[in-house]
Amino acid sequence: MKYIIQFEIILAISLLGELLNRVIPLPIPGSIYGMMILFTALCTGVIKLSTVRETGRFLIYIMPMMFIPTTVGLIDSWGVMQNFLTAIIVISLVSTVIVIAATGRITQFIIKIKNKEGKK
Repeated sequence: MKYIIQFEIILAISLLGELLNRVIPLPIPGSIYGMMILFTALCTGVIKLSTVRETGRFLIYIMPMMFIPTTVGLIDSWGVMQNFLTAIIVISLVSTVIVIAATGRITQFIIKIKNKEGKK
């Protein structure tokens, strides 16, 4: 019963994120709104981590299975993608390098700020 209640909490927040996606005219997926709502609720203590911990761990555990339908869809679309394979590879590599560089810079910035705070 505990898992059902935890899953319902997560689903309710996901639904709220989807509703925000419909109401707010920004190109942000509803799942991102839902994650932001859940993160904010956990950080502020509105939702205690213990109320969603076990189900969250379970969902993370089964996450690789969620990629199976996407992979099958990509294999099914191979004939269309084949024509754009070079562009897809280049875009994937360039965007990966940009994300890695941005993450590194942001991490360095945060570490620098924490070091300055620690010296005070």
